[in-house]
Amino acid sequence: MTDNRVKVALAQFDSELGNKQRNLQRMAQLCEQAAAQGAKLICFPELATTGYRGDLLSNKLWDLSDSEGSETYCLFSELASRLNLSIVAGFAERGSYLGEVYNSVGLWNPGCKTISGVFRKVHAFGIEKQWFKNGDSFPVFDTPIGKVGIMICYDMGFPEVARILTLQGAELLIAPSAWCVQDRDMWDINTACRALENGTHLLAVNRWGSEEDLHLFGGSKVLGPRGQVLCEATCDGEALLIGEVDFRLQAHTRLSVPYLRDRKPQRYGLLIQETQV
Repeated sequence: MTDNRVKVALAQFDSELGNKQRNLQRMAQLCEQAAAQGAKLICFPELATTGYRGDLLSNKLWDLSDSEGSETYCLFSELASRLNLSIVAGFAERGSYLGEVYNSVGLWNPGCKTISGVFRKVHAFGIEKQWFKNGDSFPVFDTPIGKVGIMICYDMGFPEVARILTLQGAELLIAPSAWCVQDRDMWDINTACRALENGTHLLAVNRWGSEEDLHLFGGSKVLGPRGQVLCEATCDGEALLIGEVDFRLQAHTRLSVPYLRDRKPQRYGLLIQETQV
């Protein structure tokens, strides 16, 4: 962590399903705009490069997926270094064998020739299970502004995920999402709870737009370490939300609201037992 107060950008935009070239062009423009406004980190929604619905993309999902050396990796590496901007973006990641695809979020840091880290969504939601292989770990990544932990959409509904990331040293939580309008109440509850429980700022960036009968409402927001909304984007269209993360405030909050310090992990054995619900 280099500065107490850091500007960040949440890019709430409407990915065009299956049109990766158009989406990458739009994302590059948003990176330029964020850097011009002083942001040091920008985050994009879940599956921002491809659009969300694997069931509509079908076999084209493989053709749109990315891996080391792909156009997406090269573009974001170049942008990150030229703009001095860390880029967090959802994309379809090509796996190690034919037909294997992950719902992933990548991190590209300034000064790095390739991707700095990848988080693969652990908790697939609904029909995602048919198209994406689940991730199985919760890594924390270094950036010039501090250590970040990433969770994708439905992952945020499991308190264990944010807590594991925090216990591994994450100083900032990021939740790229494609959250549907009928679950907007859950969006507000989950974002506030995950921030408060861990005494951390949370960047919750949600997709805006529609894919057939799926409506994604936006409402991206930056939350403070007490779960308070510091700034929030519209639910009526695309937005580039510029917010601020105050790490000094976060440190003070963890001292005065000591959820982390007062944990009793020796009493939580039930959490790691296999149970039937």
